[in-house]
Amino acid sequence: MSKNKTIESFGAKLRGALGDAIIAEAGDDFIAMCADDIVFQFPFSPAGSVTEIRGRDTLARYLAKASNLIAFESFGSSVTHPSTDGETFIIEFSCKASGRETGVRYDQNYIAVIRLKNGRIAQYRDYWNPLILLDAAGGIECLKTTFEEFIDE
Repeated sequence: MSKNKTIESFGAKLRGALGDAIIAEAGDDFIAMCADDIVFQFPFSPAGSVTEIRGRDTLARYLAKASNLIAFESFGSSVTHPSTDGETFIIEFSCKASGRETGVRYDQNYIAVIRLKNGRIAQYRDYWNPLILLDAAGGIECLKTTFEEFIDE
């Protein structure tokens, strides 16, 4: 296992959804799939929390903190909608999880819009229900405290 693996099955989920469009050397390591200058966006993020992460190293730090909040159990099957440009993909999937501190369920549905460049993820827009996150994490103050370094206010 790579030291950059955050949610072990997430990289495998994306590898399965994107197949050969992702550079082979990344394997199932999500962080290795990302471009150095990736832009990871959360369009439905609760007000006052993280809306955008820039850069692979910053994303790795963010995901390490996120894994302290949410205990992921599994990811459901995905549906991939490739665009005609060959670099943009829309992926629908779900997860089963719970808040580590609260025990509240974090069973979430996602739509991800992913743009590739040279076989790596250059942009990832992550659409999900913010109310489910707020409940599982323990509220907006918990998110602000956990992700303080990533919030641009």
